[in-house]
Amino acid sequence: MTDTSARTMGRRMTIGNGGTSALMAGVAGFGLGMMVSAGRKAASQAATFAAGDWFEGLKAEHQAARTLLEQLAATREEDVAKRAALVLELQYAMGKHQVQEEYVIYCVVAEHGQSDVAEALNTDHFEVKQGLYALEMIGKAKGPGFLEKVAAIRTAFESHVREEEDVVFPTLQAMLTEDEKEALTSRMNREGFKVA
Repeated sequence: MTDTSARTMGRRMTIGNGGTSALMAGVAGFGLGMMVSAGRKAASQAATFAAGDWFEGLKAEHQAARTLLEQLAATREEDVAKRAALVLELQYAMGKHQVQEEYVIYCVVAEHGQSDVAEALNTDHFEVKQGLYALEMIGKAKGPGFLEKVAAIRTAFESHVREEEDVVFPTLQAMLTEDEKEALTSRMNREGFKVA
């Protein structure tokens, strides 16, 4: 092997090893990112999962959203950054919650002969989504009506939650066997974890 060939081969090995090192670093970074994401998702779903029952888990999420709405109602006009952070947190919490209900719970409600009820609950969700969007826009524009919009969302939310917790969900719970309750809880938590 000539001197030039040896140097070229040495450079290729160095570049090859550097490329391998970069690839390994990239794989490690991706793996770490996936672990962090999974940890965040698990933390986000933890309270619902810990409830051990689909109905209790949803009630815990209702209470968490209620707390965020109360915090928003207690803000002042000059609390622009706080309002924005709370709206974002509420949108995130409500989005995850609504996916669990819409993709799992309402489908089971409809399967048990209450399609009209499931459809009405879906409509309620859309109204809350519209309200949260409007709230975000009011906050960004620093426009008037922020607290009035919070009050309207709270009223719609409480009406929706009362119907679910007092009528729809207890009725569904009574129709399900223990195995069905367990399967429903598992499926709901899986959907929540996906979007957490």
